[in-house]
Amino acid sequence: MKQNIEQNDVASQPLASRMRPNSLENFVGQEHLVGKEKPIRKLIAADELVSMVFWGPPGCGKTTLARIIAKDTKSKFIQLSAVDSGKDDLRKVVNDTKKAGNKQNSLFTNKIPEKRSIDNGLRTILFIDEIHRFNKAQQDYLLPFVEDGTITLIGATTENPSFEVISPLLSRCRVFVLNQHKVEDLRRIIQRALTDKDFGLGKLNLKMSDETIDFLTQSSNGDPRTVLNALELAVKLSNTNIIKKTTIEDALQHKALLYDKHGEEHFNIISALHKSMRSSDANAAVYWTARMLEAGEDPLYVARRMVRFASEDIGNADPQALVLANTVFESCAKVGMPECNVFLAQLAIYLSRAPKDNSAYIAYTRARKDALETLNQPVPLHLRNAVTDLMKDVGYGKGYIYDHDLKSKKSG
Repeated sequence: MKQNIEQNDVASQPLASRMRPNSLENFVGQEHLVGKEKPIRKLIAADELVSMVFWGPPGCGKTTLARIIAKDTKSKFIQLSAVDSGKDDLRKVVNDTKKAGNKQNSLFTNKIPEKRSIDNGLRTILFIDEIHRFNKAQQDYLLPFVEDGTITLIGATTENPSFEVISPLLSRCRVFVLNQHKVEDLRRIIQRALTDKDFGLGKLNLKMSDETIDFLTQSSNGDPRTVLNALELAVKLSNTNIIKKTTIEDALQHKALLYDKHGEEHFNIISALHKSMRSSDANAAVYWTARMLEAGEDPLYVARRMVRFASEDIGNADPQALVLANTVFESCAKVGMPECNVFLAQLAIYLSRAPKDNSAYIAYTRARKDALETLNQPVPLHLRNAVTDLMKDVGYGKGYIYDHDLKSKKSG
């Protein structure tokens, strides 16, 4: 009876949850970390875990991989989310772990103890999702317990840990970068979901064309959850066992672009726009402009960056570029989205095709360096204006030659 209840519970879960891998053999992607002779696989095999931070985009497998590590090393797994957890939650984990008499790897040989269980108090893995949302005080609290091995920390973040995780904690962790899933990874996940009769859709004998599968993988931002959620909904929308591209389109509706206006992807994409215009690639410049606008970026932010580009990278090679950029900025302020998108596309094309000259930028950079690093030299007397008789008496303006007079004499 209990077994039937558990099976019913599994059946009621979303497809993405049912298909979550529970072993490295079923884990798809991140071969640079979990492949043969790769670091995480070797750490698991040797039972020599270290505290670590997983950095990668949504859906790349951070939580799943942390769970697999705990399972394969027979460690107790505690999961918190920094979104709804605080110092009290951390204190409870630490106190409970200490009461259980947890000890770290130094107690063991290089083999996973056969008798280890999650209840015998031998190791606790604390997984903190979105660890970048913890403030400095909360991260500081973890330091001594990560240092002395009370807990093995696995933090997950979509943000650059160099900026979001405090240096003392980061220095005690190994940072592993997880990548967005490749198209071939997503195809494997789809095929597994279609054929798995226990947890997937295998009993339904579904059929999908290569074109439909390609469309689904290309529309998912590399996120398996998006793929599986769309597939599951498409099955419910379809009247036959043939899943068509149009049904996938209905299930997806509008794919969410991977873009965080306040996160690293924001800076990555604006950098891509700048570099595309600098290299005179108009097509790429329009693409990155569209990526930002369609994800909800403020058009005035994009316009401001283009105004700066017009001076920094084009400058006097085409002074009209700065005039046009300023005009587009003002037009965007007046009209707004979505109508102003074409203004920015036009400007992106113009700036990309314009001749490039960064001499003004270089000149100011060098002048600034001199101004900051050298003595505050007084202005030479001959360049000063003698506004009063006293100033004239002490030499202000003495010896100054009015250049226009020299030019007029030469022309005469």
